[in-house]
Amino acid sequence: MRRPLLLALALLGILPVAPALAQGPQGYGVLIISRERLEVGTPCEIGLYMQDQLVGRLFPEQSVSYNLPPGPLVVRLQILPGQAPGCNPGIVGEQRSATLTLQAGDILKYRIATGAQGLYLKPAPLDYAP
Repeated sequence: MRRPLLLALALLGILPVAPALAQGPQGYGVLIISRERLEVGTPCEIGLYMQDQLVGRLFPEQSVSYNLPPGPLVVRLQILPGQAPGCNPGIVGEQRSATLTLQAGDILKYRIATGAQGLYLKPAPLDYAP
């Protein structure tokens, strides 16, 4: 009874992936995405899409992590309509997406940043030594 629960929690990112699972060809990689105030000055909620599915919502100073199977992953960011002023839906320009490649056992961290072309993912160092 405990084993399925622990596996479900690990897949949801609540528990770390077991080392044996992460090292094999069927293992998982970890993708961490954070939103820091210095990088994105808007109070609006940012939606995180993977393979065109909304998988996360980030407010300032939040981060999310996902245990994912290896392979290419299309990631897109979008400001979501919300309660804060200026976050209402308007004319939406072309949204850029990024394709990340995740290997089994990888731990990749990105920060959400803003540039002339809108929101994008900026590689970030891990806050600890692996």
